[in-house]
Amino acid sequence: MRILLAEDDALLGDALQVGLRQAGFDVDWARDGIAAENALADAPYAALVLDLGLPRRSGDELLARLRAKNERLPVLILTARDGVDDRIRGLDSGADDYLVKPADLHEVAARLRALVRRARGEASPKLRAGEIGLDPASREVTLRGVPVSLQPREFALLHELLLNAGRALSREQLEERLYAWGEEVGSNAVEVHVHRLRRKLGPNVIRTVRGVGYLVVRDPRG
Repeated sequence: MRILLAEDDALLGDALQVGLRQAGFDVDWARDGIAAENALADAPYAALVLDLGLPRRSGDELLARLRAKNERLPVLILTARDGVDDRIRGLDSGADDYLVKPADLHEVAARLRALVRRARGEASPKLRAGEIGLDPASREVTLRGVPVSLQPREFALLHELLLNAGRALSREQLEERLYAWGEEVGSNAVEVHVHRLRRKLGPNVIRTVRGVGYLVVRDPRG
C-alpha cells in the first residue's frame, strides 16, 4: 500500500518512513507542501500523512486545495499542534483523522489501515475472498484457515487486489500502487508475483482480464 508522507523535519520524517515501511507501507516522503501537492498529482496514493507546519505551502493550505478539488484521499494529520481548537479545525477542514506528535508508530500504522479500509468501503479489518483470508495488521494470509507464507511484495499485491475486489487493475496501476520512489521495477515483476500467488493460493484466486489486468473476486467459484 503506497502512501505519501508530507513532513519537513528530517529526523522525524526518516523515522516515520522507516517505521511505516516496516509496517508494510510503501512510503514516499515529500519535505514541503508544493512537493507534496506535485507528488499527489503524479501518483495514486492510498493515504496522506500530513504535517500542518510545512514550508512553501502549509499543510492547512494543501488540505484545503485537495478538498476544493473534491479529492477523497484519506488524510491523517500528524502535527505538533495539540490544542482542541486545532484538532477541531483540522477535522472540519477535511482531515479524516488527527494525531499529535510525538505519536506511536504502531498507532499511526493502525490509523492508516483504518482510514484506507473505510475509504474502500470495507467494514471488517480482515479481507476475504472465498477461502483466502488476509489480516493487514498481523500481515497474515490464510488458506482454509491455514497460514500461508508470502514474500512482502506478494502480500502487498494480494492486499491491493483484495481492497479492489471485483475491479480489474492493470499492471501499470499495480506498479504505481506497490512501488515507492526510487524502487526498481522489473518489466515482468507483477506477472511474476501473480504467478507465485497462484501457486501458493490456487489458480482461481487471481483472474486475468484479457487486455485489462488482474482482479480478485469475492467468491472464486463464481
